[in-house]
Amino acid sequence: MQHLNYLIEHFGYMGIIIALIGGIIGLPIPDEVLLTYVGYTIFAGKLAYLTSLLCAFIGACCGITLSFIFGVKLGIPFLHKFGPKLHISESRIDQTRKLFNKLGPFLLIIGFFIPGVRHITAYLAGINQYSYKKFAIFAYTGAIIWCFTFITLGRVLGGSWVMVGTYLSRYSIYLIILCLFGFIIYYSYRRKRRTLKNASS
Repeated sequence: MQHLNYLIEHFGYMGIIIALIGGIIGLPIPDEVLLTYVGYTIFAGKLAYLTSLLCAFIGACCGITLSFIFGVKLGIPFLHKFGPKLHISESRIDQTRKLFNKLGPFLLIIGFFIPGVRHITAYLAGINQYSYKKFAIFAYTGAIIWCFTFITLGRVLGGSWVMVGTYLSRYSIYLIILCLFGFIIYYSYRRKRRTLKNASS
């Protein structure tokens, strides 16, 4: 809390950018807590909402792009050698690789909401020789959704930001799964309804 307060008080919008770049490439910075706190400072009238959102988006995009470049240029040996120094464990790397092989680019979007995974997905995209265009479409979409979600929550909930940031950083994966499940049910329903409509016409 003291570190977040110092960061925002002394560096303002630039502090948001720097912190998110560091957090996404693997430094031990609680990104969701930071974003939710930014939302709280907006609630308190110390920062502007759109400017904060833009700075958070820039920081997230810069951090995820740096990770992608490291993956392209340095490959998997870099991740195994320096991952532990960036608080990225071997087990987390293996788990994320399995997820990446199953979900592919989609993980670049939802990976932002999974602590420990967002730090690795961009490395894996680079290692797998994704084109920058393909990477950017998915990763930057995930970045804006992630930043918007936590900053807006912090702004709306005000003084409850600590509880929200902490719990969502732990359990956001379950929220994502629930949303995906709901989307699949809705999509299946619409598709079935469309099929029945075409058959009857």
